[in-house]
Amino acid sequence: MLHTSRRRWLTGAVAVAVGAMVLTACASERGGGDDSGNDADVDGTFVFGASSDPANLDPAFAQDGETFRVSRQIFEGLVGTEPGTADPAPLLAESWESSDDGMSHTFELKEGVTFHDGTPFDAEAVCANFDRWYNWTGLAATEALSYYYGKLFRGYVETPEGAVYKSCTPDGEHSVTIELNQPFAGFIPALSLPAFAMQSPTALEEYGADDIGGSEEAPTLSEYGQGHPTGTGPYMFEEWAPGEQVTLTAYEDYWGDPGQIDEIIFRVIDDPTARRQALESGSIDGYDLVGPADTAALEEDGFTMVSRPPFTILYLAFNQAVPALQDPRVREALSHAIDKDALIEQVLPEGTEKATQFIPDVVNGWNPDVTTYEYDPETARSLLAEAGYNEANPLTLDFNYPVNVSRPYMPDPEQIFTVLSSQLEEVGVVTNPVTDAWSPDYLDKITGTPDHGIHLLGWTGDYNDTDNFVGVFFGAPSSEWGFDNPELFAALEEARGVPSLEDQTALYEGINQMVAEFIPGVPLAHPAPTLAFSPRVESYPASPVNDEVFTDIVLTE
Repeated sequence: MLHTSRRRWLTGAVAVAVGAMVLTACASERGGGDDSGNDADVDGTFVFGASSDPANLDPAFAQDGETFRVSRQIFEGLVGTEPGTADPAPLLAESWESSDDGMSHTFELKEGVTFHDGTPFDAEAVCANFDRWYNWTGLAATEALSYYYGKLFRGYVETPEGAVYKSCTPDGEHSVTIELNQPFAGFIPALSLPAFAMQSPTALEEYGADDIGGSEEAPTLSEYGQGHPTGTGPYMFEEWAPGEQVTLTAYEDYWGDPGQIDEIIFRVIDDPTARRQALESGSIDGYDLVGPADTAALEEDGFTMVSRPPFTILYLAFNQAVPALQDPRVREALSHAIDKDALIEQVLPEGTEKATQFIPDVVNGWNPDVTTYEYDPETARSLLAEAGYNEANPLTLDFNYPVNVSRPYMPDPEQIFTVLSSQLEEVGVVTNPVTDAWSPDYLDKITGTPDHGIHLLGWTGDYNDTDNFVGVFFGAPSSEWGFDNPELFAALEEARGVPSLEDQTALYEGINQMVAEFIPGVPLAHPAPTLAFSPRVESYPASPVNDEVFTDIVLTE
């Protein structure tokens, strides 16, 4: 996932009321050897330094990492992930069976589970959620809001001709069957996305979850999305003071292990240096996206450092709406101008792997024989000359990158820009730096308009399925890449509909070769994001897809 908020959310009057709430970080009152299983000597309040506010408390209308970090504590889906991997595992569904043709999936549900408002979790609740997504219309059924449903399920009640979803039928209280209109090999792992978490049908209706206003560029949150998120997870929503913090408290009737933490405060600290200082001063217990320059120093000072397995891709994209970038010789020249090894060594975190294609090597369809464009400045200069560029007529490009942000795949955009622009300058390319604030300005410009040149962006995989990488990037025309390639689009559409993973492998290997030959951009690296914690954190459940629930944190004090 881009783990970004692609549009500006306006919170309106309800946000004013929410923002007026006064939040206090109180110590745990649940410990003391009670039935919760908490250690009496452990402070159960955990303060996490978030890089931004959540965009929305309703994960169905979200796509950014900070929203999903919060929602993973409140909500659960039918499917989770195996700890430490991106592979699907039972969660609210204890098991499932899929038909050979991939058109029918039956889930056996966990019993004795309730939503935070007391509504039972059962087959009817599952169908209420699936039917909610499918029946969105108007603004709710746009990429700005229901990004993941639109990308993966391809259609709504008003556009049934392309829809993947067909129906949901209860088979008694604790069994449910989902029928699809077309096979979708990634259906089961996709359900581990927070966007498809189960939400209380009672709360969705009571607080008007689908009452979205505004415009696609500036939608307004519903009452539910601002202050009434209701799931089955180990933590309940308490308060949100936008720009300051979100507070969650333990759900006393949670069906699983409650863990040691009974209050979570996500404190918004958008500057990486300020997050490090907050950890060093003891005002937070941990934070994500540690700058590469800070990692060694924090570790030396005794802080607990945790790295996620790399399941990311950082890339330099070529917007072919720019006439010069329509020439494949230019795109190849830019690829040969980039020294990925130097970039990794100079500015990316330890554990980063060099990329040869737009998926990590653990994802099905990674092609060991894919065409690559090794660092070769002389070849780059020669190709530019063939395309008509020289000292008297240099290739000049806008180079867009975001400021004041750290992403798992892009810890310091300005440093990355500095290295890459210098490398391009060495082969005679003139770059004009164009900067914007990350959200919504940069993302709106890059993903929603043709008004950009070459640019930095990336992705953290949501689940282990090839379509979640190359399908998202190259499955259809988009403003980001600015090209039309019907052959590539058709190949991706065919591959995602093949029900057998084994049969998909050769198709995706071929697709990755097609992408390499077409050169839409340069896959640069697979960075390994690092988190830092107080010494009282003995272990943290690092996940390549950020599926990190705080009940699994182990504290020593």
